[in-house]
Amino acid sequence: MAGVVGQVLRSEWTKIRSVRSTVWTLGVAAVVTIALGALISGLVRNDYATMPARDRLAFDPTYVSFAGMGLGQLAMIVFGVLVVSNEYSTGMIRTSLAAVPQRGTFLFSKVTVAGLLALVVSMVTSFITFFVGQAMLGPYAAQPRDPGVLRAVVGGGLYMTLITVFSMGVATMLRSPMLSLGVLMPFFFLVSNILGNVSATREVGAYLPDQAGQKIMQVVTVEDDAPYGPWGGFAIMALWVVAALAAGFALLRKRDA
Repeated sequence: MAGVVGQVLRSEWTKIRSVRSTVWTLGVAAVVTIALGALISGLVRNDYATMPARDRLAFDPTYVSFAGMGLGQLAMIVFGVLVVSNEYSTGMIRTSLAAVPQRGTFLFSKVTVAGLLALVVSMVTSFITFFVGQAMLGPYAAQPRDPGVLRAVVGGGLYMTLITVFSMGVATMLRSPMLSLGVLMPFFFLVSNILGNVSATREVGAYLPDQAGQKIMQVVTVEDDAPYGPWGGFAIMALWVVAALAAGFALLRKRDA
Protein backbone atom coordinates (compact mmCIF):
# COMPACT_ATOMS: atom_id res chain seq x y z
CA MET A 1 0.00 0.00 0.00
CA ALA A 2 2.82 2.39 0.90
CA GLY A 3 4.40 1.77 -2.48
CA VAL A 4 1.16 2.62 -4.25
CA VAL A 5 0.78 5.85 -2.29
CA GLY A 6 4.36 6.79 -3.11
CA GLN A 7 3.75 6.28 -6.80
CA VAL A 8 0.56 8.35 -6.70
CA LEU A 9 2.37 11.14 -4.82
CA ARG A 10 5.08 11.23 -7.48
CA SER A 11 2.43 11.26 -10.18
CA GLU A 12 0.66 14.24 -8.60
CA TRP A 13 3.97 16.09 -8.28
CA THR A 14 4.63 15.50 -11.97
CA LYS A 15 1.16 16.81 -12.88
CA ILE A 16 1.67 20.04 -10.96
CA ARG A 17 5.13 20.67 -12.41
CA SER A 18 4.01 19.97 -15.95
CA VAL A 19 1.23 22.58 -15.95
CA ARG A 20 2.81 26.02 -16.12
CA SER A 21 -0.33 27.87 -15.11
CA THR A 22 -0.41 26.22 -11.69
CA VAL A 23 3.26 26.98 -11.03
CA TRP A 24 2.91 30.59 -12.16
CA THR A 25 0.02 31.21 -9.79
CA LEU A 26 2.30 30.46 -6.83
CA GLY A 27 4.83 32.97 -8.09
CA VAL A 28 2.14 35.58 -8.60
CA ALA A 29 0.86 35.00 -5.06
CA ALA A 30 4.31 35.63 -3.62
CA VAL A 31 5.06 38.71 -5.71
CA VAL A 32 1.68 40.35 -5.12
CA THR A 33 1.74 39.70 -1.38
CA ILE A 34 5.27 41.01 -0.91
CA ALA A 35 5.01 43.99 -3.24
CA LEU A 36 1.63 45.23 -2.03
CA GLY A 37 2.60 44.71 1.59
CA ALA A 38 5.75 46.78 1.09
CA LEU A 39 3.84 49.54 -0.70
CA ILE A 40 1.18 49.84 1.98
CA SER A 41 3.77 49.67 4.76
CA GLY A 42 5.61 52.57 3.15
CA LEU A 43 2.41 54.59 2.87
CA VAL A 44 1.53 53.91 6.50
CA ARG A 45 4.98 55.05 7.60
CA ASN A 46 4.45 58.38 5.84
CA ASP A 47 1.02 58.83 7.42
CA TYR A 48 1.86 57.64 10.93
CA ALA A 49 2.72 61.10 12.27
CA THR A 50 -0.75 62.40 11.38
CA MET A 51 -2.68 59.41 12.74
CA PRO A 52 -5.24 60.08 15.47
CA ALA A 53 -4.27 58.81 18.92
CA ARG A 54 -6.94 56.11 18.71
CA ASP A 55 -5.47 54.71 15.49
CA ARG A 56 -1.96 54.73 16.92
CA LEU A 57 -3.18 52.72 19.90
CA ALA A 58 -4.58 50.06 17.55
CA PHE A 59 -1.59 50.21 15.18
CA ASP A 60 -0.34 46.70 14.34
CA PRO A 61 2.88 46.88 12.29
CA THR A 62 2.95 43.12 11.77
CA TYR A 63 -0.56 43.01 10.36
CA VAL A 64 0.11 46.08 8.19
CA SER A 65 2.92 44.24 6.42
CA PHE A 66 0.40 41.51 5.50
CA ALA A 67 -1.94 43.98 3.79
CA GLY A 68 -1.15 42.41 0.42
CA MET A 69 -2.15 38.94 1.56
CA GLY A 70 -5.82 39.59 0.84
CA LEU A 71 -4.99 39.97 -2.85
CA GLY A 72 -2.25 37.36 -2.81
CA GLN A 73 -4.72 34.74 -1.60
CA LEU A 74 -6.54 35.22 -4.90
CA ALA A 75 -3.66 33.50 -6.67
CA MET A 76 -3.57 30.74 -4.05
CA ILE A 77 -7.28 30.13 -4.62
CA VAL A 78 -6.65 29.87 -8.35
CA PHE A 79 -3.79 27.44 -7.70
CA GLY A 80 -5.94 25.20 -5.52
CA VAL A 81 -8.76 25.18 -8.04
CA LEU A 82 -6.51 24.47 -11.02
CA VAL A 83 -4.72 21.58 -9.33
CA VAL A 84 -8.05 19.78 -9.02
CA SER A 85 -10.22 20.98 -11.87
CA ASN A 86 -7.63 20.95 -14.67
CA GLU A 87 -8.05 17.18 -14.85
CA TYR A 88 -11.81 17.54 -15.24
CA SER A 89 -11.59 20.23 -17.91
CA THR A 90 -9.09 18.20 -19.96
CA GLY A 91 -10.74 14.82 -19.41
CA MET A 92 -7.60 13.44 -17.72
CA ILE A 93 -9.62 12.60 -14.63
CA ARG A 94 -10.82 9.40 -16.34
CA THR A 95 -7.24 8.25 -16.85
CA SER A 96 -6.25 9.25 -13.33
CA LEU A 97 -9.11 7.36 -11.68
CA ALA A 98 -8.54 4.34 -13.91
CA ALA A 99 -4.90 4.28 -12.78
CA VAL A 100 -5.83 4.96 -9.13
CA PRO A 101 -9.28 3.46 -8.48
CA GLN A 102 -8.87 4.04 -4.72
CA ARG A 103 -10.39 7.52 -4.72
CA GLY A 104 -9.37 8.25 -1.17
CA THR A 105 -5.74 7.62 -2.09
CA PHE A 106 -6.14 9.75 -5.19
CA LEU A 107 -7.55 12.75 -3.32
CA PHE A 108 -5.19 12.35 -0.35
CA SER A 109 -2.17 12.37 -2.66
CA LYS A 110 -3.34 15.39 -4.61
CA VAL A 111 -4.10 17.40 -1.46
CA THR A 112 -0.83 16.34 0.19
CA VAL A 113 1.43 17.33 -2.70
CA ALA A 114 -0.35 20.59 -3.48
CA GLY A 115 -0.74 21.42 0.21
CA LEU A 116 2.94 20.89 0.99
CA LEU A 117 3.96 22.96 -2.02
CA ALA A 118 1.57 25.72 -0.96
CA LEU A 119 2.93 25.53 2.59
CA VAL A 120 6.54 26.02 1.49
CA VAL A 121 5.69 28.92 -0.82
CA SER A 122 3.36 30.50 1.75
CA MET A 123 5.87 30.31 4.60
CA VAL A 124 8.67 31.81 2.52
CA THR A 125 6.30 34.52 1.29
CA SER A 126 5.06 35.29 4.79
CA PHE A 127 8.54 35.74 6.25
CA ILE A 128 9.79 37.84 3.33
CA THR A 129 6.62 39.93 3.46
CA PHE A 130 7.12 40.57 7.16
CA PHE A 131 10.78 41.60 6.94
CA VAL A 132 10.28 43.77 3.86
CA GLY A 133 7.21 45.39 5.41
CA GLN A 134 9.01 46.14 8.67
CA ALA A 135 11.94 47.63 6.77
CA MET A 136 9.49 49.95 5.01
CA LEU A 137 7.90 50.92 8.35
CA GLY A 138 11.28 51.97 9.70
CA PRO A 139 11.04 53.32 13.28
CA TYR A 140 7.50 51.99 13.67
CA ALA A 141 8.43 48.41 12.88
CA ALA A 142 7.87 45.35 15.04
CA GLN A 143 10.66 42.95 15.93
CA PRO A 144 10.50 39.15 15.53
CA ARG A 145 11.18 38.75 19.25
CA ASP A 146 8.18 40.90 20.22
CA PRO A 147 5.28 38.95 21.82
CA GLY A 148 2.98 37.40 19.25
CA VAL A 149 4.99 38.45 16.20
CA LEU A 150 6.54 35.08 15.31
CA ARG A 151 3.16 33.41 15.79
CA ALA A 152 1.60 35.94 13.40
CA VAL A 153 4.27 35.42 10.74
CA VAL A 154 4.03 31.64 10.89
CA GLY A 155 0.26 32.04 10.96
CA GLY A 156 0.38 34.02 7.71
CA GLY A 157 1.94 31.02 5.98
CA LEU A 158 -0.56 28.63 7.53
CA TYR A 159 -3.46 30.87 6.52
CA MET A 160 -2.43 30.93 2.85
CA THR A 161 -1.98 27.16 2.91
CA LEU A 162 -5.44 26.53 4.34
CA ILE A 163 -6.98 28.87 1.77
CA THR A 164 -5.39 26.70 -0.92
CA VAL A 165 -6.61 23.42 0.55
CA PHE A 166 -10.11 24.81 1.14
CA SER A 167 -10.22 25.81 -2.54
CA MET A 168 -9.20 22.27 -3.49
CA GLY A 169 -12.08 20.88 -1.47
CA VAL A 170 -14.56 23.20 -3.17
CA ALA A 171 -13.11 22.40 -6.60
CA THR A 172 -13.47 18.68 -5.88
CA MET A 173 -17.14 19.26 -5.17
CA LEU A 174 -17.84 21.47 -8.20
CA ARG A 175 -15.28 19.98 -10.67
CA SER A 176 -15.50 22.95 -13.06
CA PRO A 177 -12.74 25.60 -12.79
CA MET A 178 -15.08 28.40 -13.87
CA LEU A 179 -17.81 27.35 -11.47
CA SER A 180 -15.35 26.91 -8.59
CA LEU A 181 -13.79 30.32 -9.13
CA GLY A 182 -17.24 31.80 -9.68
CA VAL A 183 -18.20 30.63 -6.19
CA LEU A 184 -14.94 31.24 -4.32
CA MET A 185 -14.08 34.72 -5.61
CA PRO A 186 -17.41 36.37 -4.69
CA PHE A 187 -17.44 34.45 -1.42
CA PHE A 188 -14.07 35.74 -0.21
CA PHE A 189 -14.03 39.16 -1.83
CA LEU A 190 -17.68 40.20 -1.61
CA VAL A 191 -19.91 38.09 0.61
CA SER A 192 -17.40 37.75 3.45
CA ASN A 193 -16.65 41.49 3.50
CA ILE A 194 -20.33 42.41 3.49
CA LEU A 195 -21.23 40.00 6.30
CA GLY A 196 -18.21 41.10 8.32
CA ASN A 197 -18.89 44.83 8.05
CA VAL A 198 -22.66 44.99 8.46
CA SER A 199 -23.62 45.21 12.12
CA ALA A 200 -26.56 42.83 11.76
CA THR A 201 -24.41 40.05 10.31
CA ARG A 202 -21.01 40.79 11.89
CA GLU A 203 -21.27 37.92 14.36
CA VAL A 204 -21.95 35.50 11.50
CA GLY A 205 -19.14 36.92 9.39
CA ALA A 206 -16.67 36.38 12.22
CA TYR A 207 -17.04 32.62 11.73
CA LEU A 208 -16.34 32.56 8.01
CA PRO A 209 -13.04 30.86 7.12
CA ASP A 210 -11.09 33.92 5.96
CA GLN A 211 -12.17 36.25 8.76
CA ALA A 212 -11.56 33.64 11.44
CA GLY A 213 -8.26 32.53 9.94
CA GLN A 214 -6.85 36.05 9.64
CA LYS A 215 -6.96 36.47 13.41
CA ILE A 216 -3.77 34.43 13.67
CA MET A 217 -1.88 37.18 11.82
CA GLN A 218 -2.92 39.91 14.26
CA VAL A 219 -0.74 40.93 17.18
CA VAL A 220 -2.50 44.07 18.43
CA THR A 221 -6.13 43.35 19.27
CA VAL A 222 -7.35 46.66 20.73
CA GLU A 223 -11.14 46.98 20.32
CA ASP A 224 -11.30 43.44 18.92
CA ASP A 225 -14.61 41.94 20.05
CA ALA A 226 -14.15 38.54 18.38
CA PRO A 227 -15.27 35.72 20.69
CA TYR A 228 -12.07 33.74 20.01
CA GLY A 229 -8.32 34.28 19.97
CA PRO A 230 -5.72 33.76 17.21
CA TRP A 231 -5.56 29.98 17.52
CA GLY A 232 -9.31 29.74 18.03
CA GLY A 233 -9.80 31.54 14.71
CA PHE A 234 -7.28 29.23 13.08
CA ALA A 235 -9.17 26.20 14.42
CA ILE A 236 -12.42 27.54 12.96
CA MET A 237 -10.78 27.93 9.57
CA ALA A 238 -9.30 24.43 9.82
CA LEU A 239 -12.80 23.04 10.45
CA TRP A 240 -14.03 24.74 7.27
CA VAL A 241 -11.17 23.10 5.36
CA VAL A 242 -11.92 19.66 6.80
CA ALA A 243 -15.61 20.08 5.93
CA ALA A 244 -14.81 21.10 2.34
CA LEU A 245 -12.48 18.14 1.85
CA ALA A 246 -14.94 15.71 3.43
CA ALA A 247 -17.75 16.93 1.17
CA GLY A 248 -15.47 16.78 -1.85
CA PHE A 249 -14.43 13.22 -1.04
CA ALA A 250 -18.03 12.13 -0.47
CA LEU A 251 -19.04 13.41 -3.90
CA LEU A 252 -15.91 12.00 -5.55
CA ARG A 253 -16.82 8.53 -4.28
CA LYS A 254 -20.39 8.73 -5.58
CA ARG A 255 -19.92 10.30 -8.98
CA ASP A 256 -18.49 8.93 -12.18
CA ALA A 257 -15.48 10.71 -13.67
